[in-house]
Amino acid sequence: MKIVVCIRQGLDGEINPFDACAYEAALQIQGSEITLLSMGPEKAKDFLHQLTRRGAKNAVLLSDSAFAGADTLATAYALSLAIKKIEPDLIICGRQTLVGDTAQVGPMLSVMCDCSLITNVMEIKSVDTEIKCITRAIGEETAQLPSLITVERINNLRLPSIRSKMGEISVWSADDIGADKNKCGLVGSPTRVLKTYENSKGKRKCKFITLDELDGVIKTALERSNSKQDIVASSDKRLRQVVIVGESPREFAEMVSDDITVIPCDNEQNIIDYIVKTAPQAVLWGSDIISKRMASRVAAALNLGLCADCTALDTDGEKLLMYRPALSGSIIAKIESLTYPAMATVRTKDSLVKDVFVSVGFGAKDNLEWVKNLAQTYDAELASTRKSVDNGIMPYSTQVGLTGRSVAPPVYIAVGVSGAVHHIVGMQSSGTVIAINPDKKADIFDYADYGIIAEI
Repeated sequence: MKIVVCIRQGLDGEINPFDACAYEAALQIQGSEITLLSMGPEKAKDFLHQLTRRGAKNAVLLSDSAFAGADTLATAYALSLAIKKIEPDLIICGRQTLVGDTAQVGPMLSVMCDCSLITNVMEIKSVDTEIKCITRAIGEETAQLPSLITVERINNLRLPSIRSKMGEISVWSADDIGADKNKCGLVGSPTRVLKTYENSKGKRKCKFITLDELDGVIKTALERSNSKQDIVASSDKRLRQVVIVGESPREFAEMVSDDITVIPCDNEQNIIDYIVKTAPQAVLWGSDIISKRMASRVAAALNLGLCADCTALDTDGEKLLMYRPALSGSIIAKIESLTYPAMATVRTKDSLVKDVFVSVGFGAKDNLEWVKNLAQTYDAELASTRKSVDNGIMPYSTQVGLTGRSVAPPVYIAVGVSGAVHHIVGMQSSGTVIAINPDKKADIFDYADYGIIAEI
């Protein structure tokens, strides 16, 4: 079976962690013949050479000045041409990169390569003429080959063996894959970053209380139930018409338009037909897995720009101006779309979550029973940090943050959580945040409404 694994080199020079899981997933498929596919400068050949020692037969590097500055649509376009040249049975991608954090390229590729799609894979059950997977959102899903799947952080990439050899590296230019350079790189990218800001969003003024006061604070917060959304509009200008796919983006849409039309998130072709027929100024989608996947596929089908995970919207009356976190949440980017209508997924609250979350940080590893009892007392959902998951304390399904879930419950209780930015980005829209930590200097207190200095 011919498998293409799409990978990206991170800013730290290492393989993107989701892509590492995609590579390992391919290696675990018996009889697989793996080609690694990446896009970047020619110096990335060394990076790919080392990765082929893990078991890939060869690697292809797309390297051309025409590819520079590509957004997700332009990236997917170039990768799709290379994939068509390779003709694999299966394409495996990581869920997202840690640079853009969009999770768009995989679904866009599935449209451009005309193959079936399964996203957010937690386990590959079997592969033959079809692939059967367990996914994060739906459960068991099956798709006919050729297929593309995106995987979560479900494994650890093996180390190379002592006797392993490097595979062959091919460098392909835009001409080599027959690319239209007007669709590549910055020139072919329908979204533009207008400005970036340091991300101070989510910071709060922490009031320190005692452990005895915890129950009263939780009950008061639940009575308010005012989960925060960082939706702002600095202009009184309005867009003529905004379409929302499902009800969840309504609060965002109301900030930029008085004419809002709701269409169901159930049929991809119906959505495409409606957008083409009515030509709204903007289309907004929720941040749930199904909405994000469909938004990416619709964007690819209509050749439209798509901004991911927006936390704020604004308009000058003509353009939709979108704000989203990037680079692990350390910056906020202001983005516009050069295509019409503008499309965006927006950070919406998960309606299926409980009112209280209790998050298990690495600092709570020796007191798990106390934390679980706390969660049980308030019928809370258990969450966790990446470090807790990586150290086997909690399962990956509970992870909140950049490489996990984003949640916004009325009450979020962080126990033994240090406050790393990649965790904060997943919970910063919660209503009331309560942090319990023995270290008063822990960063988590900068993002908490209430703090408790205690050894639990």
